[in-house]
Amino acid sequence: MKNILTITAIALGLIQTTQAQVGCDMMNLIVNVGSDSNMVNIYHPGGYLTWPSEFNVIAWEVTDAQGNAVAAETLVNENFFQFSHNVPVTDIMNVSALLTNDSAGVACLIEDQLYWELVEVIPGSYYGTWAFVHNNVGVDVTGTLGIDDLTPSYILDNKMYDLLGRELQVAPIGQMYIQNKKRYIQFH
Repeated sequence: MKNILTITAIALGLIQTTQAQVGCDMMNLIVNVGSDSNMVNIYHPGGYLTWPSEFNVIAWEVTDAQGNAVAAETLVNENFFQFSHNVPVTDIMNVSALLTNDSAGVACLIEDQLYWELVEVIPGSYYGTWAFVHNNVGVDVTGTLGIDDLTPSYILDNKMYDLLGRELQVAPIGQMYIQNKKRYIQFH
């Protein structure tokens, strides 16, 4: 029995040490089917490519071409970000997704732009959808984040904490608040 436990422990240890992280340059954002002119659903592969996934935090920020906030949310262990908006299809939206995983020591930033793309499905018949302009891949920003750059990472017992576990002073849920001269929106 002792030998079986030892072999199991060694096997689990080997599995744990052989799991490699996928580089930021292997991640890009994808607009999901079903997005329409007033709603966008974006997929970020980092949740599946960075371990342990329960520590993955993605801070999303979307602005219009003039830099006005369209949507912002910080999600834990979630690969999909869906938001509604009133940006005209003739405009673009700037998207920023910062994936951090404190446990794995990973910080990947993906920035790109959304535009309304018309695709001719049959001659004379078009289908419109949001698409990424550049299809940018992530950039490793692990060594460039400072203490003041940390975004809220999780909500526990209706309190918000940053990546270092410090409690943040927040406004009522759904309200914007300021922390170290940075804007955040708390969602529940």
